[in-house]
Amino acid sequence: MARPIVRWGVALGLGALWWWAVLRLAFAPGSGVLEGAVAAGGWGLSLLPVHCVPRARAAGALAAGRWRAAWRGGTGPVVTMESPRGRGRG
Repeated sequence: MARPIVRWGVALGLGALWWWAVLRLAFAPGSGVLEGAVAAGGWGLSLLPVHCVPRARAAGALAAGRWRAAWRGGTGPVVTMESPRGRGRG
């Protein structure tokens, strides 16, 4: 139970820090490098793909070596993306 509370507390604290930096950059005449770094860092973190799963578990994942085999002209296993029930079946 304590784990989600700590996680939410950290997220809210960092979010408040980011908003402080952005608002200080926008409205305070004496803002500078520290506020800019916090604001840019928070924005950069928002671009990270946080909902990632390992490639093997991802829906529509390609088999390892598929593109390499296609590039070399078919030497190696080529895995197609078919339904588990096979072709032509609903």
